[in-house]
Amino acid sequence: MKRGLLTVGAAAALLTTTAAGTVAQSPAGSVEEVIAALPPQLASLYDHYAGEITLANAPDVSGNEGPWKFCYSESYQGNPWRVALTNETRRLADESIAAGVLSEFVMADANGDVQLQISQIQSFIDQGCDVILTIPGSTSGLDGVIETAYQAGIPVVTNSGAATSPYAINVDSNWYRWGYDMMVAIGNEIGEGNVLVVEGIAGAPIVAMQAEGREAALAQFPGLNVVATVNGDWTPTTTQTVITQTLATNPAEIHAVWTSGSESRIVTEAFKAAGRDVPLVTGSTSGDALGYWNQDPDGYRFTGNAVLPVPTANSGFRAALRTLMGQQPLLNTILVELPAITQADLPDWFSECMTPDSGSIFPQPATDPYPEDVFDAYFANGAATPPYDYANTPDPCG
Repeated sequence: MKRGLLTVGAAAALLTTTAAGTVAQSPAGSVEEVIAALPPQLASLYDHYAGEITLANAPDVSGNEGPWKFCYSESYQGNPWRVALTNETRRLADESIAAGVLSEFVMADANGDVQLQISQIQSFIDQGCDVILTIPGSTSGLDGVIETAYQAGIPVVTNSGAATSPYAINVDSNWYRWGYDMMVAIGNEIGEGNVLVVEGIAGAPIVAMQAEGREAALAQFPGLNVVATVNGDWTPTTTQTVITQTLATNPAEIHAVWTSGSESRIVTEAFKAAGRDVPLVTGSTSGDALGYWNQDPDGYRFTGNAVLPVPTANSGFRAALRTLMGQQPLLNTILVELPAITQADLPDWFSECMTPDSGSIFPQPATDPYPEDVFDAYFANGAATPPYDYANTPDPCG
């Protein structure tokens, strides 16, 4: 069975005994039944999700009382977005250590090397980590070591990119829908014309999902022509380089740039530096882009979403902590919404501290985009995760 592009799994019992011991699983029922029972705003997020959705399969940690050792595996720290996400994850961990919930927070960064990330996660297993939170550098590359952690009774929660392992709990967004919606926004605004596609890190889990959605939308707009597809690695310097090189070899006018990073200012500046007309640029909003827009509202064109590091860190950390606390995830993938942002919305996201040089500052929603009571619905026995309190989230201009 399928739900749009959603692949669903079979029914499962509440507890199953395997070679790994007793495994906590979702209440009996099919994946479609579990999704249908979610609040409508959550259930809708699964429409046209490109990844496989199954009932959750997490090790039973009910006998593991805290405080716990929390381990965090990053695959890449080469851009401000990832650094901000790590800083918020560390802050949440420090807050939990101070409250006596966690005993220790350990982090490793693989810097784009999947084999190194596998080795680092294996080290976490050997160290006796109680839970492992990771941003995977590969969709399937970590599956083996995730299964090893599962066999050791250690939950593995991925954030901002799903793993294909049946033993992972993924906290993700519907990247297919985002890729789709951004190309639709381009088609609706410009109708026809040339589009430059700037993807993120080659091989990263969300890149393939975004591409599927983008191509599906592109098929609906025969007047759009993709002149080139390049990788900007979600990094300012790389994005600037590939944009400059592409413009040098493509003299025809480019009317829009489909990109999924936080480098819309970099893209716009590269076009201006080349003496080219400013295109419509998609992506995620950021402090430097908002500052750039504030200084020249007519020289910056944007449509996209709020893919922000702090809310992303909050959702991943809480899912890992809840799983560690014995709350049972209903599904292998927890989806969080990406708020849409258009040119008209930019004033609502701008703060006075944001300038064109604010590449490490990201706007912060005024209220928690994933409140605890909403997050509860993803778990069979969902409950708040103190000391987490969105009110404690640092002001980006602080």
